Amino acid sequence: MPLLLPKRIKYRKAFRGKRRGAAKGGTSLAFGEFGLKAMENGWVTAAQIEACRVAISRSLSRGGKSWLRIFPDKPVTTHGQEKPMGAGKGMVDHWVAVVKRGRIIFEIDGIPEMLVKDTFRLAASKLPLRTRLVSRHDPLS
Repeated sequence: MPLLLPKRIKYRKAFRGKRRGAAKGGTSLAFGEFGLKAMENGWVTAAQIEACRVAISRSLSRGGKSWLRIFPDKPVTTHGQEKPMGAGKGMVDHWVAVVKRGRIIFEIDGIPEMLVKDTFRLAASKLPLRTRLVSRHDPLS
């Protein structure tokens, strides 16, 4: 499956923006019984999202359902090697999702908690930020 990217965007190139603060929305479970919550801010690339999705879907082969709650809609540009200063903004290299702390990244339902822990541990190892498992039963989530 190809990497995620938007069909159309208003502007081809975007500013970097700020990566501070807490998430405004998407902080509670909406679909599944368990979720993977971001504990710090950062960018998650489309390739990292796809690697997590593949790891989760492989461990859910016996059943269960997963939901992806983030989408890479921010273009990141880079310049080629040995390009002189002042040659303008580079071309779009890859796409990222801006993830703020408290944001639910993935949700899972239909499998036991022990299997969920292993699945999310695998997925979290492919992400560039700290995460934790949250559930509907847990009062801390």
